[in-house]
Amino acid sequence: MTAISQTMKQRLKYDAPSRRHDHLYDPIFTVSAERDHERCLFKSHAIADKMKRYPIFRNMYSDLKHFPNHQMRLEVIDPVPTFISRQWRGNSDSLTPINDPEVSGKNRWKYFYRPLLPFMQHVPTDVILAPKQQDQLFIPGMAVQRKSLTNFKTKNVLVQTDYRDADVQTDPYTPDYVFHPGSQPEVLTLATLSWGRGLPAGVAEIEMIERARAKREWEKNLPPISDLSQFEKRRKMLEAMELKEWALREEMIEKLQLEQLELLKKLLSEREEKQASITNKRLDKIWKFKQKQKEKNVSKIRLRHKKDLRKFNLSKKRVEGKLERRDIIDDYINKGSSVFAPLTRDGVFPDRKQDEYVVKSSYLSTYDGLLDLEQTLPNHVTNPTIKVPVPPEKMIGPYIKRKYKQEFELKDIYDKIQARKIPKGKDKKPLRYLVKIEKPKPRPPTPTRTGPPSKTEEKELAVIYLQQLLRGEAVHNRMVEGKERHYELIKELQSTHTLQEEDQKLVEQKRQITLALQRQRETYEHKENIVNEALSRIEGSTIGNMFNFLSKELIHLQEEQKIHAFAMLAERQRRIREAEESGLRQEEERRRREDDEIFKQVVKVHQNTVDVYLEDVILRSMEYTTEIEARAYIQELATTINDITYEMEEKRTQLETEEIVGDLVHNFLLPDVEKEIMREKVKQCQSKYLMAAHKEVHQSVEEILEEIGAEFTELEESENESSS
Repeated sequence: MTAISQTMKQRLKYDAPSRRHDHLYDPIFTVSAERDHERCLFKSHAIADKMKRYPIFRNMYSDLKHFPNHQMRLEVIDPVPTFISRQWRGNSDSLTPINDPEVSGKNRWKYFYRPLLPFMQHVPTDVILAPKQQDQLFIPGMAVQRKSLTNFKTKNVLVQTDYRDADVQTDPYTPDYVFHPGSQPEVLTLATLSWGRGLPAGVAEIEMIERARAKREWEKNLPPISDLSQFEKRRKMLEAMELKEWALREEMIEKLQLEQLELLKKLLSEREEKQASITNKRLDKIWKFKQKQKEKNVSKIRLRHKKDLRKFNLSKKRVEGKLERRDIIDDYINKGSSVFAPLTRDGVFPDRKQDEYVVKSSYLSTYDGLLDLEQTLPNHVTNPTIKVPVPPEKMIGPYIKRKYKQEFELKDIYDKIQARKIPKGKDKKPLRYLVKIEKPKPRPPTPTRTGPPSKTEEKELAVIYLQQLLRGEAVHNRMVEGKERHYELIKELQSTHTLQEEDQKLVEQKRQITLALQRQRETYEHKENIVNEALSRIEGSTIGNMFNFLSKELIHLQEEQKIHAFAMLAERQRRIREAEESGLRQEEERRRREDDEIFKQVVKVHQNTVDVYLEDVILRSMEYTTEIEARAYIQELATTINDITYEMEEKRTQLETEEIVGDLVHNFLLPDVEKEIMREKVKQCQSKYLMAAHKEVHQSVEEILEEIGAEFTELEESENESSS
């Protein structure tokens, strides 16, 4: 066992003893003399953090000294503002009492500065830049050697290319040529050759040139056709030359046929390979399709087999026709039982009880209930407070934290890449309908020139002809100089085809010796390969057995881990099911209590309706009987009163009738009118009391309903807590 120790760096909670610009900002900071003040200025200006490393993208993967992959540049950004004095305050100024600096108050902004990102500066690493104008940062006491970039008139630039000159060579320029009449230079025999078609010259072109030279020499030695004495010799020489040319032509035709035959073999082999690959792909495609079809058929057969087995087992369970009692444990263990998935044909409709879970509360149905509910909620729910995330501090003063340095460098590189992508010098096009289209100015008349006189034209033609002659001579001289310069190369090419017999024998002997050495080396390598093959076979078998054993052990370990994981999952599922069953049991008990209470309330309502109905029937029967009795009594009174009135009318006089009418009007009609007036007054006085009574009754009823709803919610919460 090895102990690993790790050193953790903690940030100190107290401030550093000194800071970078204390000699400028801190009034308590004192130095002994002006020289020390200048030394502090120099230290704050020339620090290591101002040297930045900038990659050179063209040489990013180069390790050469003259092609460095990065360069160091000096960052000239000064965080101290220009209005801050850099002069030494002296002893008298430094010892004067100071006021409260208010670092955490109104002067807090003086102790911070906004960091600026560095930018590309093409300056050497050993140069300290001087400002364009002398400002307060200039210190005359510091002797610093400053190098100027404008002193150098020349600049050495190293260029490296990935291509050779031969790779980028184009078709060279061929100038016109002029030769004297009657002369035929040998160079003109190469006029049919061009770049890529015979040039630069190879072995075949050299052989062609040699054959042309030999033919010209043969034509010079050929007897003239006017000499009849040598006519037979001329004919034999021509026949021999013709046979030689035909033999050469046949040899070239055989070479071309062999090349065409090799090319044809290559094309046939490529076609066969291509056809074989296409056939293999077709066979693979058919095989994959057949495999998928086989797997699909096998899966169908297996499903049918399982279904038949289930049917067979169910048919064998009740052979004797005995009835079995329900096993609740088996029903709850089996996920496919009617407990978890009830069937509609058994009379179970899961969507029927969907309204049971709808919350019906006065707190949600009325505005007053919502206000009461809002008062019960805590303050952080109604008035949420959002905390703005504080970004991490990536810089400590002018310094960048180590873990954020790479981020700043990558951001700087990205900004530079984006800046280079932006096209420069392209101004935005103005709006089309805001540009005044000016008509172009008329073009000036075309100037004409009179032709030269005939004498000057002849002189110009003579001068042009003289220039052509001089250029032709210059080209001829260059051709001669090139021939003399490559004379040894031409001789070497000629010597390869004109070796002597002895040289050829020496070459053949050397060839035989090299072939013998090659055969010996091949036999030795063959023996070494056999030995290495045997050793590698033994090593491969041992390593294969070892890897086989290790793979089996790994599979065994993975299977054990899987079994353990399955056991843990089964235990967890069992506990979850037990918790679900207990929750379902409590839910069923709660629903049973609710159903009992609903049944009681319904029965009570039914009883109340029956009582009210009986009371209404009794009252109606009583009213009916009393009405009949009153009518009979009134009819008897009416008959007696009519009899009496008839007798009185027969006996009374005119004065008595008038007295009777006056008494009736005074005692019957006037009291009825007064009664109606009094009734209206009483009704108007009692209406406001009736409205107040109605309001009180409604308020009492609503309070009773709210108390009942609160009791139901408390019951539900207690049942939920007991179930959880």
